[in-house]
Amino acid sequence: MSAILIAEDHDEIASFIDKGLRASGYRTTIVGDGRQAWALASTGAFDLLVLDVGLPGLDGFEVLRRLRGDDVDLPVIILTARDGVDDTVAGLEGGANDYMTKPFQFAELLARVRLRLREGGAAPADDGALVAGDLSLDVRRRTARVAGREVELTAREFSLLEAFVEHVEQVLSREQLLGMVWDMDFDPGSNVVDVFVRSLRAKIGAERITTVRGVGYRLRAEARGGAGDAAARD
Repeated sequence: MSAILIAEDHDEIASFIDKGLRASGYRTTIVGDGRQAWALASTGAFDLLVLDVGLPGLDGFEVLRRLRGDDVDLPVIILTARDGVDDTVAGLEGGANDYMTKPFQFAELLARVRLRLREGGAAPADDGALVAGDLSLDVRRRTARVAGREVELTAREFSLLEAFVEHVEQVLSREQLLGMVWDMDFDPGSNVVDVFVRSLRAKIGAERITTVRGVGYRLRAEARGGAGDAAARD
């Protein structure tokens, strides 16, 4: 389980990010000022830093400058309320791996977190693809292949399938999937997960995603046909 340090001094935003990342299976720690962020990020105990620019004590740019000056190669995603090109360039040239402008959608932040962690060496295949049986996802090109054929997916369908592939053979609840793919303030009573699961089944094969009644959904590493699987599907 990857450990992520969240350096954000606005409690509501920090809680929003923390809740979403925990629901997506990450361990998180929150700090509210730049000096704490610098100290903890330097320990080697974290796999990624989500860093707000406007921190008290030391701002995010200074935290980043000190980390890179100390040869700390921890992946860093900068959060900023500033949308000017100069600030973006300053962050990237200062050693940030990525940046996001507030306000942002949690699903986009999660996608960037996953990408940066994979770039740090967690990719399960040599070509950077995520693989589950004969199903593979190219996370950089955002394309999917099933049994050698390319399948056209919407951005949301791809994110949902990505979550399933990363947790292949695990049962994921609707609440977990909402946290991984949709905004954390999405209505938990909505049937949006079920709608998109049906859409995915139509595109990749209904037998690949089974329903565990009363719990959630599971992606099978191998496609399984027959009456037994049919009974497990919606």
